[in-house]
Amino acid sequence: MKSCTVEVDDAVRSICNMFDFAFDGTSTFDVPSVNPPDCEWRIGLIVGPSGSGKSSALARFGQAERMEWNPSKAIVSHFDSAEDAHIRLSAAGLNSVTSWVKPFHVLSTGEQFRADMARRLRVGAVIDEFTSVVDRNVAKSASVAIRRFVDRQDIRRVVFASCHYDIIEWLQPDWIYDTSDRRMTVGRSERRPEIVIDVVPCLASDWSAFSAHHYLTASLNPSARCWIAKWDGVVVGFSSALPFPNGHFRSAWREHRTVVLPDFQGLGIGPRLSDALARLFVLDGCRFFSKTAHPRLGAYRDASPLWRGTSRNGHTRDDYKNTTTKTKEDGHKMKHAHRACFSHEFIENRYAL
Repeated sequence: MKSCTVEVDDAVRSICNMFDFAFDGTSTFDVPSVNPPDCEWRIGLIVGPSGSGKSSALARFGQAERMEWNPSKAIVSHFDSAEDAHIRLSAAGLNSVTSWVKPFHVLSTGEQFRADMARRLRVGAVIDEFTSVVDRNVAKSASVAIRRFVDRQDIRRVVFASCHYDIIEWLQPDWIYDTSDRRMTVGRSERRPEIVIDVVPCLASDWSAFSAHHYLTASLNPSARCWIAKWDGVVVGFSSALPFPNGHFRSAWREHRTVVLPDFQGLGIGPRLSDALARLFVLDGCRFFSKTAHPRLGAYRDASPLWRGTSRNGHTRDDYKNTTTKTKEDGHKMKHAHRACFSHEFIENRYAL
């Protein structure tokens, strides 16, 4: 038990008299004793209701760092390098390039939370009020992304404090200290819930809710076939496809736009939505192709047995450079001629894997 004292001035005396409360200026409070396991661990979580001593218990591990953001600079400019920014922002579940180049103060609350996490995650980091300022969808998706990043980068001894118990199964901490009953639990006792996404056809007009979040363009071809993805009835993503005329084979389609709303990024929904769309066409007897400049999505497909790289995968399109800019499509080709993109065909159920 610890104590602190304050001056008993007129305001203190008045409020005490109002409630008939005896007070001599001394307040006592209990500081929970948190003893983490002796083994190596990556994430610890101190959880409990407000006023139960979480911040006091967290202080045993160090002082929470406060990030400063220059309002005249993009958030990517606050990292060691562009590559460092890409890795860390993506790891925190902030995957939108359009958000990366904005200053911190114009981002949404959820985006600010993720950007802040991206800078604070390091060995021995201490993070108070984790997920307190964001809605529960952001809390869940960010927790999954952070756990994945910490494991991949082998970051050790990161401690979070939160009043929300619903993040436990998503963050999967290596130990949990509950300040409500002073209990320590070691090991990942909670299994992460399965994410079931329903993919249903939609209208091209539904794209308007997603257009601002696409990493390259807000346009949508009016002839595209479109689908939306729902999680527990909540719309979380959009995907579309276009016919892919080709002189070498028939019945081919290509992916046109795939976007996951920012609050749900980091859960792995985007690649799985793309897989689901491709599977629909392949099961219908079509061939399905996709090209992307997004490095994380491209890397996922390079490693996936469901996709096979085409001859253009990872290469710049030198053939585009000789195209005359007479049509809208020609102009699009010239714009991307110098960009090395990922190009794949979905091969599940089509070729032997």
